[in-house]
Order: sequence, then C-alpha cells, then structure tokens
Amino acid sequence: MAKKFPLTPLGDRIVVKPTEKEGEKKLASGIIIPETVSKEKLLKGDVVAVGPGRRSDDGKHVPVEVKAGDAVFFKKPWDEPIKIGEIEYYVLGESDIFGIVN
Repeated sequence: MAKKFPLTPLGDRIVVKPTEKEGEKKLASGIIIPETVSKEKLLKGDVVAVGPGRRSDDGKHVPVEVKAGDAVFFKKPWDEPIKIGEIEYYVLGESDIFGIVN
C-alpha cells in the first residue's frame, strides 16, 4: 500500500514536486536553456497530492483535472516552496498548471 502524503491540500490546490532545477530547461537533445533565455518561467514537476476541487458560482462541485502521479508544467509561484523532510514542494492553484505531460 502506498504511503499517504503528509499534507492534504484544500479546494483546487495541488502539491507538486519539481523535477527540474529552477532556472534551466533541458531539451530532449540534452541542450540546457538558462532561465535568462526562457520567456516563461515554467517548471516541470510531479503531482503528489490534489484537493477535492472547488465550487462553481452556481454551487456545483468542480473536481481538479490533474491527479497524483501526473507530470505537469507549472508557472513558478511567488511563494516559497514548502519543505517536508528534505524535499521541497510547491502548493499551487489549479490555474497555475499549464498542462499535463502525455
């Protein structure tokens, strides 16, 4: 049985563990693009926990579209990452996720 993540996000929040170093992007060819060249500050990471979703304006439940285990690209948040043990994580709103890696 998989160990439960020690933080349960609320609403449409998502906990992501970054999988690439901040400040550089590595292409499939192995070329590293420094952050100064990249226009968007997007990071890649793995979703480790998701909240239950949010309520729409008319009160209906809207579930989060990503799930634990998804690899995603996300906008680097202004907030500092949280640290659990020796690992850093970002807690993001669903709107900070740009897409799921297929």
